[in-house]
Amino acid sequence: MRIGVDTSRTDNKRVFVVSGDEVTSAILTFMLTDGNETHELRDIDAAFEKAAEWKPDLLLVDAALVKAQGLSVLQDIADRLPGAKVAIVVEEKDSGDAKAWVGAGAHAIIPQPLTIEAVRRQTDILLGRLSAKPKVQLFPRIPRTGSGV
Repeated sequence: MRIGVDTSRTDNKRVFVVSGDEVTSAILTFMLTDGNETHELRDIDAAFEKAAEWKPDLLLVDAALVKAQGLSVLQDIADRLPGAKVAIVVEEKDSGDAKAWVGAGAHAIIPQPLTIEAVRRQTDILLGRLSAKPKVQLFPRIPRTGSGV
């Protein structure tokens, strides 16, 4: 069943959901399965093993894993999976660390609570399906002539 997905899309990108939290992992996988080849993995080492055969386009990594392994894990991902984008799924309490993670190699932050719209939009931006800039149509300003109108 395809819920809120553009079915005209023909590119099927590979996304690794890397989280030790089964609930978060299941939620993200459910949100992204339509339109993506989505794989649930419990840790970074499992992601590297899977990537030997199936290179991912995007990794969604739980903040707890980054905290446990340190910022060097982001550099390891960049070195071992060149070209793959990385988004860190953070809780509000981790928002202070989020800036450091982006500076250390993460491409984006996905804040919790997770919503289908926000997760799919952010992943589509990272996968190159959407522009990060909102499309706004501006109408030319019509100069007023005369008084009273």
